[in-house]
Amino acid sequence: MKLLTKNSDYAIRALLALAENKDIFLSAREISQRQDIPYQFLRRILQELIKNKIVDSREGGKGGFRLSGDPGRINIVDIISIFQGDLQLSECIFRSRLCSNRRSCVLRKEIKRVESIVVKE
Repeated sequence: MKLLTKNSDYAIRALLALAENKDIFLSAREISQRQDIPYQFLRRILQELIKNKIVDSREGGKGGFRLSGDPGRINIVDIISIFQGDLQLSECIFRSRLCSNRRSCVLRKEIKRVESIVVKE
């Protein structure tokens, strides 16, 4: 299990670039260069963020992308959910199938506790 996929990682990095420049539109090329994200990959990520109303876009010479709202209101769990589905840290990170020790696993209980804290934040 990967905690963050490349899509989530790149989305978060793109949002950081936009948050640092929240009052102006940045081109995809500029975001790509600032955050070292492959340009074509970034274009797909930005489209998904637009679809989810996190990012706005504008065409033209002074166009580009910017955050739709206050950066402080963006929840990282929501971004991960867009690109990876619901956050589930409590699945076994050591095996690809369900574990027979699932009910009594000490590690799983602790991870579930951390998961509940992360999802609440």
